[in-house]
This record gives sequence, structure tokens and C-alpha cells, in this order.
Amino acid sequence: MLRTGTDAYSGVLDHRGIRAADDLVVMPLQCGTQWDGLGHVFYENNMWNGYDCREVTSFGAQKCGIEKTKSRMVGRGVFLDVARVMGKDALDDGYAITGADLDRAAAAHGVKVGRGDYVIVRTGQMEAKLAAGNWDGYPGGDAPGFSFETIDWIHRNQIAAIASDTWGCEVRPNESEAGINQPWHWIVIPIMGLTMGEIFFLGDLAKDCAADKVYEFMFVAPAIPITGAVGSPANPLAIK
Repeated sequence: MLRTGTDAYSGVLDHRGIRAADDLVVMPLQCGTQWDGLGHVFYENNMWNGYDCREVTSFGAQKCGIEKTKSRMVGRGVFLDVARVMGKDALDDGYAITGADLDRAAAAHGVKVGRGDYVIVRTGQMEAKLAAGNWDGYPGGDAPGFSFETIDWIHRNQIAAIASDTWGCEVRPNESEAGINQPWHWIVIPIMGLTMGEIFFLGDLAKDCAADKVYEFMFVAPAIPITGAVGSPANPLAIK
């Protein structure tokens, strides 16, 4: 807090005599529910659209900044509760979600994924961590997530974005014989130009969709238009 109600009560006022409270937050832009921007990951020396990685400097991203999406993150949302369809509260750590798994969930929910959709996928991992009261392993540890082969599924369905309730969306340990860290990211961000959301809390949405059997909705989750940022917190809304 920069100024508080206790300050005002004690008679600490600014030169205008206004009684008010103000605050300040300093945080990594990708420490909670957030979007990865297109300047977040490079493939060798390039980011999305062939821009040189040196376009991201200490002054921020001169290309592919998150502010470019400020009026874009609105559309049809499709919720795929993979954990529920598989009869689990949460998928096992290390489980690689396949394109077939996503299709199975869509069929079970009576929805069809199409071009421009925002696909939200639940593994149940965040809820499991909250229930346990312990976040050990959540940031960067083993986790269920997207298999590398889901890249073909994403390309085929031409979706606008994908999000999940895990720290990094893709399965961990990663599927990489060469020891590449987060190889799915290497393709979907700098080569495909896909916006991805991570650390989404999906427990409430899962309960609502299970209750009314409606797994599609208007999805609204604009990024904070921080000029030159490569990621942004978001407050996603599913409007039915």
C-alpha cells in the first residue's frame, strides 16, 4: 500500500487533503493466470513471423508485444474437461494428452472445435495442489499436459489460442530425446504463432459445465496492454 485508511484516520493527508488509499504491485507478468505472448519463446534466433530475437531488448519487445492482443482475446470458448472424461479428479503427472484425447473430450461434451476457438483444457492438477495445500512440484515439476503430437491437432483445427490449468501446458517430463526444455513451446509460439494460457483455475468452470452440460461459451480474456511485454496476467471469463 502507498497510502491507507489508517493513514487517513491518523491525519496523514496529501497536499489536497484527500482521504484515500492507493497501492502498487511489482510482479513477474507470468507468475499467475496469464497469456504467453508471441515474443516469449524463440526458435533459434527468431520469434514469430520471422522477427529477429534481438527485437526483444531491455526496453521490451519491439515486435510481437503483448499489447498487440489487447482487442483480440474474445471469441467462442470451448471447454474440454479431459480429466472428467477419463473418470479422474486429476490426470497423473507425466500423462501426455493426445489429439485423440481432445477429440474424445469434445465428443463427450457434445461440442465441435473449430477455427478461431479458444480451447480451455482441464487436467485437474491445480485443484489437486489446492486440495493438498501444497504447491510443491507445480512450477516446473512433473505434470500432465499436451503431447508434442497435439501440434498437428492444433494446426488442423486452426484454433485461436489454447489454455490449461498447469504451469506450462505441455507434458512434463517433456517429450524430448535431445533434452530440449519445453519443446512444444518451441513450435507453437515462434513457428505457429499460437497464444497460450497457463495457470488457469478451472475448478468452478468444470462444475458449472458438468451441471448444465454446456461446454461452449463466450470467452473474454484480454491481456493487460503493457507495451513491449512478452506475457500478461489475465482474468478469464466464460459467459454463458
